[in-house]
Amino acid sequence: MNGAVTAVDFSPALRLLMLAAGLALLPLAWWAWRQRAAGASARRAALTMLTLFLTFDLVVFGAFTRLTDSGLGCPDWPGCYGEASPIAAGAQIAHAEAQQPTGPVTQHKAWIEMVHRYLAMTVGALIVVLLAISVRARRELPFSIAWPWATLAWVIVQGLFGKYTVTLKLYPAIVTLHLFGGLVLLAMLMVQAQRYQGRVLTLSGAARTLLPGVLLLLVVQVLLGAWVSTNYAVLACQGFPQCNGQWWPGAMDARQGFTILRHLGQAGEGGFLPAEALVAIHWAHRVFALVLVAALLALATLLWRQPGGAARRAAQGLLLLTMLQVGTGAANVVLEWPLVAALMHTGGAAALVLLLVSLQVRAVSDSSPARATTATRHPAPQ
Repeated sequence: MNGAVTAVDFSPALRLLMLAAGLALLPLAWWAWRQRAAGASARRAALTMLTLFLTFDLVVFGAFTRLTDSGLGCPDWPGCYGEASPIAAGAQIAHAEAQQPTGPVTQHKAWIEMVHRYLAMTVGALIVVLLAISVRARRELPFSIAWPWATLAWVIVQGLFGKYTVTLKLYPAIVTLHLFGGLVLLAMLMVQAQRYQGRVLTLSGAARTLLPGVLLLLVVQVLLGAWVSTNYAVLACQGFPQCNGQWWPGAMDARQGFTILRHLGQAGEGGFLPAEALVAIHWAHRVFALVLVAALLALATLLWRQPGGAARRAAQGLLLLTMLQVGTGAANVVLEWPLVAALMHTGGAAALVLLLVSLQVRAVSDSSPARATTATRHPAPQ
């Protein structure tokens, strides 16, 4: 191929689909064996939890792919130089690596990128299986059949985000949406998993009112954090809690920093993105973190005051995850963006999303007839 790359090459699509089916058979076989004596509803619930677990892994591995600069390790899509694996594309990868030894394409980075795609295909295949068994048992589901259909639709959207991440060369808006989309997929699976479990959590009016607001604040902060990462603005502010020796940075360019439609490293009006824009991106994420932490602490306090152990465990979980996010966020700056801290920061954000979505699904009013703090059946409205 002489190093030439076709941005979108569907020739390996059939082989990749066959590979995805083969990979999905491994967790499906494990699930079938573990649930061989369980009832139909329990088997569906277990498969949902297994898919949720692998999706969480996919989100964290996606962060690993980005943090190791492996997003263009295979510069075409859906295969790697028109092949289904880096092994078959070895000659092309070697040629690209010889041209740019520290460039975006290396054997190591190609494998990271393709493992990420393999894991994404496995999750997609499991979601197809979930939809199939949900359609078959749609009258027995504790939620609307629209949820499995919407989950499959969102996986397809995620696949498109993955495609354009490569073909548009890490376009920041697309990469940000790709990360955010992974968290949306987690949330959709968590809703279904919680409905299967049927547990409810009695909360006071104040806690139930605050909960969706905190979830909305977390969504905003996740988007800001993704924007920091995709623009490589983590080290734009040196020092913590100050930024470049100042409590409020004077040299910031928010207009350039938050111009959405632009290529990586470029300003919206042409030229390179100035350092002041990166400072603005970083500082917005850091300042909004104060708002979110205050809201999380307020919610944790209200949960701690609720009767029953379930609410207190949720409060403890919120406190631990909040401490993790603050600690890893500070470590990313002070230790100059170590890989472990960055991955933990992403994983902590995903865990916060799961916890808050779980609480939102389970929450009932303390004046509701369905008051309970232990596991009871609580079918979702159809």
